Amino acid sequence: MPSSMPAPKIGFISLGCPKALVDSERILTQLRVEGYEIVPSYDDADMVVVNTCGFIDAAKQESLDTIGEALAENGKVIVTGCMGANEQDITDVHPKVLDVSGPHAYEQVVGAVKQHLPYRKPHNPHIDLVPPQGIKLTPRHFAYLKISEGCNHRCTFCIIPSMRGDLVSRPANDVVAEAEGLVRSGVKELLVISQDTSAYGVDTKYRTTFHQGQPVKTKMLDLCRALGELGGDSAPWVRLHYVYPYPHVDDIIPLMAEGKILPYLDIPFQHGSPKILKAMKRPGAIDNTLARIHRWREQCPDLTIRSTFIVGFPGETESDFQQLLDFLEAAQLDRVGAFAYSPVEGAAANALPDPVEEDIKQQRLERFMRTQAKISSARLRQKVGRTMQIIIDEVDAEGAIGRSKADAPEIDGVVYLNGETDHQPGDFVEVTISASDEHDLWGTSTGAS
Repeated sequence: MPSSMPAPKIGFISLGCPKALVDSERILTQLRVEGYEIVPSYDDADMVVVNTCGFIDAAKQESLDTIGEALAENGKVIVTGCMGANEQDITDVHPKVLDVSGPHAYEQVVGAVKQHLPYRKPHNPHIDLVPPQGIKLTPRHFAYLKISEGCNHRCTFCIIPSMRGDLVSRPANDVVAEAEGLVRSGVKELLVISQDTSAYGVDTKYRTTFHQGQPVKTKMLDLCRALGELGGDSAPWVRLHYVYPYPHVDDIIPLMAEGKILPYLDIPFQHGSPKILKAMKRPGAIDNTLARIHRWREQCPDLTIRSTFIVGFPGETESDFQQLLDFLEAAQLDRVGAFAYSPVEGAAANALPDPVEEDIKQQRLERFMRTQAKISSARLRQKVGRTMQIIIDEVDAEGAIGRSKADAPEIDGVVYLNGETDHQPGDFVEVTISASDEHDLWGTSTGAS
């Protein structure tokens, strides 16, 4: 395509988890560097890229449906992401897609775009279309910070290692430099993500790197310290996700108590029965887990613990499920997500005996959520009357919506400030909490913080 012609326009659809979102942001950044425009609708696009999710059957179907819609509306479609790891699953249904690639295949996606929609950007050394922080799909005030790819665990319900490979940690100095750039660009909250954040640096033997002349080990604790020192007086929130409960997680809690990083742990415990945890190939010492949770809260009383669980795993008896409910009651977790087990193609758990019937799975899921709803409601009621810092996410004619330190975007609750329209997204505000339900809080601002 001659350089005098307008830049081609790429539509982009990103499905799945925050890790896929980071992949999308990197692809978008590179496409912008190459001179392509990014547009929000099929009508304006010369080509569409779909970043798929392939973790469970429902996500696969959503991906296939989205690809079909893109083909019908546009015709030129490139597919990438987790579902693309098994190309035939896509091409059997949609043979007209132009290219299929797996997760974090940035170069292949950009190469396919350039092959099927060639364009050479006019050179202008005085113009840079890409801002220093890259192209972000999240609001300007928060950003996901991916610290590694892949996973060394072999949980029987999961196929992530087969799709994304074993753990590969980014050098700590690269991560800190990216975080600094994000903070300089206005990001107020960094959400640290990976498949296994606690394992960060295991593959590099915790290699020491240097950032601005200072040593930074490629290790979870050292990275948290470095991130907690960013920004000076305008330090960003730093929130940890996907933390596998290794013993050294205990060392992170003092940083939370000191206010260096947010008092928030996202730990996927998955179950409360030692037998089921063993079948999942997950840590099964429930008494030890409960004791650690108790110690964490003694050291950091404001600690929020979020987790995810699977009900109806193969071999789960009523006794196993009751142990899960007992664990919930004992742990008093703040935020919990759950889903009924569904077989994932390629997962070792598919071969386990004694599958649970679908109606029993759904009954148990409902009982689980009712139990957790009572716990969440009670824990949120304890916040009524307190004054806390929140970050504003959006403002409309009805007021502002923000989040407390206990709430990650999109997966946790929010704080409603009804009638308060003077705030801006990204503002930190002190709020006195006046009401709660099982998910959210309501309050009135007392001033900026």
